[in-house]
Amino acid sequence: MSSTTMSAQAGNNSSGPPDVLARGTRVTAPDIAVVVLYLVVTVGIALWSMLKHHQSSAQSYFLAGRNMNWVLVGGSLFSSNIGSEHFIGLAGSGAATGIAVAGYEWNSIFIIALLGWLFVPVYLASGVYTAPEYLYRRFNSRRLRVYATVLSLLMYVLTKISVDVYAGALFIQQSLDWNLFLSVAVLIIITGFFTLTGGLRAVMVMDTMQTVLMVIGALVVAIRSFHVIGGIDGLFEKYPRAITTIGNQSVVQTCGKPPSDALHMIRGPETADFPWPGFGGIFIASIWYWCTDQVIVQRCLAAESLSHAKGGCVVTMFLKILPMFLIVMPGMISRILNPDTVGCADPIICQQVCESQSGCSNTAYPQLVLGLMPAGQRSHLLVRGHTSWSEVTLSGLRGLMLSVMVAALMSSLTSVFNSSSTIFTMDVWRNLRKDASQKELMVVGRITVLVMVAVSIAWIPFVKGAQGAQLFIYIQFISGRITPTMAAIFLLAILWTRTTEQGAFWGAMCGTAVGLIRLILDFVYPKPTCPTVDTRPDVIKLHFLYFNIILFVGVGIVTIVVSLFTEPLSEQSIARLTWWTRHSTVEYLQENPETPDTEAPSPPMELSALNETGPSKSSISQETSEIGNANQANVAIKTEVDKPNDGPWYKRLWRAMLGLEESKRSTETQPGDKHVLHETRRDQIILNIAAATACVTVTILWIIYR
Repeated sequence: MSSTTMSAQAGNNSSGPPDVLARGTRVTAPDIAVVVLYLVVTVGIALWSMLKHHQSSAQSYFLAGRNMNWVLVGGSLFSSNIGSEHFIGLAGSGAATGIAVAGYEWNSIFIIALLGWLFVPVYLASGVYTAPEYLYRRFNSRRLRVYATVLSLLMYVLTKISVDVYAGALFIQQSLDWNLFLSVAVLIIITGFFTLTGGLRAVMVMDTMQTVLMVIGALVVAIRSFHVIGGIDGLFEKYPRAITTIGNQSVVQTCGKPPSDALHMIRGPETADFPWPGFGGIFIASIWYWCTDQVIVQRCLAAESLSHAKGGCVVTMFLKILPMFLIVMPGMISRILNPDTVGCADPIICQQVCESQSGCSNTAYPQLVLGLMPAGQRSHLLVRGHTSWSEVTLSGLRGLMLSVMVAALMSSLTSVFNSSSTIFTMDVWRNLRKDASQKELMVVGRITVLVMVAVSIAWIPFVKGAQGAQLFIYIQFISGRITPTMAAIFLLAILWTRTTEQGAFWGAMCGTAVGLIRLILDFVYPKPTCPTVDTRPDVIKLHFLYFNIILFVGVGIVTIVVSLFTEPLSEQSIARLTWWTRHSTVEYLQENPETPDTEAPSPPMELSALNETGPSKSSISQETSEIGNANQANVAIKTEVDKPNDGPWYKRLWRAMLGLEESKRSTETQPGDKHVLHETRRDQIILNIAAATACVTVTILWIIYR
């Protein structure tokens, strides 16, 4: 029997409530060295990207010059999605309810294909910077743009950042026993600095490196976990018996047992946590996240062509198969090894264990990592004759996993910070300052990152108060009530040319109103904890996945009906802005423009620029500048290049961080001559086969684990 298993059993047989925080033993010198090395490399890459690939225009800072290859796009997509909340939340849900939570990951594979083959071609053809800007272009509607912008920023602050911060803080607190607020504040400041200096290029490069680190680290933990438990067969045999033995036994017998259908992906339609008809609601929520959220869309817009964007999507599709085996199942193993802590049921015991009465399943992954490689038990795991080498190796592995969690936290936060600065700068500030220069836009973007850092630190006390599963319930309330509305609006905007501004606006307003009403009712009638009887009204008991479907269909009906009773947009005003008109040769014409053309980026690209049939007026305009007069931009760039980089190094560094110092890299070719929608026949065949292979693979897995 391994020492890890004996340690777990010893903890289970001990008298009194187990102390999770006590299991977080102090790190050793090799662990600290690994973490410090990771942070040094991270900051070094940020400085390297800032000085070597200095961002001298809004497009190069916010969209990485639109020349990123498929490897960077795919790595950044996956890393932006798999943050620390996945290691904590997915593993915790797996520990609590079994494998069905992996359906969120596997269903998203089909939606990522939808992103690459339906949404991205339209986004690239429209030439936009942000998803809210697409709505402005599509409907010539400032109010829809403001609505989408405000909604995105609020979602980032209230959901993404709070979840990432809490999940990362939970792991750090248990592993290092540091002060919670100090450790998280330091991480956020480092993350903000990284985003501040490097722009999207540095973020995507680091995201790709972090993807490799996360996969390797999670693979190490998964292999050790399955070895201890006896493989997948051992997991399926022992998980149903992972029941706590301490606390009020009546509560334990009612609430402490794993669900009877925990080993099935497809569950009953009425009483299950993840009812099978509700997977349609997961698809709807995934459409918003993967196809319209700026964090994801921005990475595809940075691709140098449609083929590279699709290639990045294919990479992400295959990587999304892994969380079931690298995160969800290890979370279930953690409950087997730690039934009295991870599987605690009595609220009094849970409060003593992890300071959360709602349960301690969110501690599954941290406890698994610390339990498999505990510093206090190293002597039991040493290889005879190689004591010193083995001790350092095990310590370094725990430092590696701590680095993995830091990488997951930083990758998610850098993506959110960069996307937030892009949305605010391009959709808000540029409308307030119509004559804003390139330098001003870049300075505002960097200041926005600083503001987001400050807001994130200020949000930490609230995250601390909304602990445990309650935090994820809160996130579910916020996002699940809004995402179906945005998914319906974007889908109709892209697929139905008859959709009008009035239809999209009133559909969005009705959907938002219904979602807010349901959100208020959820707070008024909170779901009781087990074993309290649920006496809420039946309409409140409606599963949130079913509500997603109803709201999505309702918003679609309102949008279609209002659109049919309002005047349709002309063919010129939707040129290259829908799936059916993405290759249109009609000259784009903005109907009844609300603002001068100089306020917004160039209109949708012309056919010649998209399909490699020659230069066009719009593509030539993009080659020089996205905003303002093209000739003035070229003159300014050439003048700056000729200037020597005078002054002390610290002044040059400060000016570079604010985007006030140009470099020779600023003269590199702009993406106006990139034929973004052109695909060779060979690329199309390879990408289509690869995407189909990923979809078939996950379908087979669905059948196996149904």
